[in-house]
Amino acid sequence: MKRIVKSILVGTSLLLTTVSVIAQTDADAFRYSGTSITGTARYTAMSGAFGALGGDFSVLSTNPAGIGIYRSSEISFTPSIFTATTKSTFSGNTSSANKTNFNFGNAGLILTNKIRNEGDGWKSWSFGFGYNRQDNYNSYMRFEGKNQDNSMLDHFAEEAGSQNYSDLNSFYEYLAYYTYLINPDNDTATTQYTPAISEYGQTQRMSKETRGSKGETVFTFGGNYNNKLYLGVTMGISSINYTETSIYEEVTNSNVLDSLKNYQFEENFTTDGTGVNFKFGMIYRPQDAVRFGIAIHTPTWYTMHDYYKNFMTSRFIGGQSYYEDSPDGSFDYDMTTPFKALGSLGFIFGEQGVFGFDYEFIDYSSAHFNSPNYAFFDENRNIESKYDVAHTFRAGTEWRYQNISFRGGVSYMTSPIKPGVTNGDSDYSKRGFSAGIGFKEKNFSIDLGYLHSQSNQYYQPYTLSLEAVPGVKNDLTTHNFTVTCGYKF
Repeated sequence: MKRIVKSILVGTSLLLTTVSVIAQTDADAFRYSGTSITGTARYTAMSGAFGALGGDFSVLSTNPAGIGIYRSSEISFTPSIFTATTKSTFSGNTSSANKTNFNFGNAGLILTNKIRNEGDGWKSWSFGFGYNRQDNYNSYMRFEGKNQDNSMLDHFAEEAGSQNYSDLNSFYEYLAYYTYLINPDNDTATTQYTPAISEYGQTQRMSKETRGSKGETVFTFGGNYNNKLYLGVTMGISSINYTETSIYEEVTNSNVLDSLKNYQFEENFTTDGTGVNFKFGMIYRPQDAVRFGIAIHTPTWYTMHDYYKNFMTSRFIGGQSYYEDSPDGSFDYDMTTPFKALGSLGFIFGEQGVFGFDYEFIDYSSAHFNSPNYAFFDENRNIESKYDVAHTFRAGTEWRYQNISFRGGVSYMTSPIKPGVTNGDSDYSKRGFSAGIGFKEKNFSIDLGYLHSQSNQYYQPYTLSLEAVPGVKNDLTTHNFTVTCGYKF
């Protein structure tokens, strides 16, 4: 009863305010720095290999010089269906989970002004405005297995150390203490805490659902010089919304009266961010059949806001149960994503077809957090020591028969993890293939695109300083179906 009274007094004072929390990790920086192949159906069907081809709204977010290829104005709109399947392997057990999301890949307007110029000089200017989706964060994973060596309660006890109960982290150890999951060696002194679990071999299970996306509102201006040189610049207003809800549970094998039966720990986390970046691009056409493209992207400078809320429930054999929730937690900070460079090559086969190849360079170790209220030394050091340069290769082609176009493509991103860094059996590389078909009738077109992508990741539900903790290998497979309706005028 004494601990419950203390819980009421301490918890009430905490809940009267919003608590600042610093919980950013290297995984957050990696997640928000990357992009996926999303956008129009034509762009998706050719795996995004448009850096030297241009003439598609999605290139405003990759190589803005592609806007100079336009010969007329256009409006386009792309609804999309995204499905993610996560196969999780933990302690020899494999589980699968799915999540489907309806979204919009793009919506945009291109306005082109032709210049009456008989000789050399500028042939046209174009302005583009709209939205391109850059990544999809919707997923669902779950795992279950037995652990013979340790428990998350060991992690809570270790983090509690020798602190007084009133100084415990109100989002983690505080909850475990007031639900009797970690207990001090005696009722007055706070030298060490002991986990409530009596013996290992308990079942550990977890479900985690993520939602949200990263997108970019683009303002692009570009032109066509002498049908040889195409230049473009984009100002991008990037937005991030990400929500994660995870429920972790341990179920013991004990049948001893008053011993722990099971407990659940629920974490809720939401991030919103707004940032700005600039992209500069060029396409050069030395002859009608060949195009070269280059583009550079500045870092995106984000202002971020995080919100946290956690819950803990414990149940003991004999009927006792305890519940505790954290205060509302929030933290504001800044994040800078890496610089990016792209090189492209395109071939034009008359009116019959095109082929594009793109290379992308990004150094994930250069992402970093900063805040006037916190130095982020450890977090930024972890980013630098864990991540490396990733190289992405994309190739796509399109072939036309009368008013029908057939498309396909492949993509591959190398591992962004530094050699020697252990992440289970996962290297975070990504590979995919795509296909699609398009129909054009006078000024109206409709395109269908499909992208299949595979990647792998590693997740550890908790850590211990002196012993290994089993992790979860997640194999993620995504399917993205897109339909673009376009009208030229």
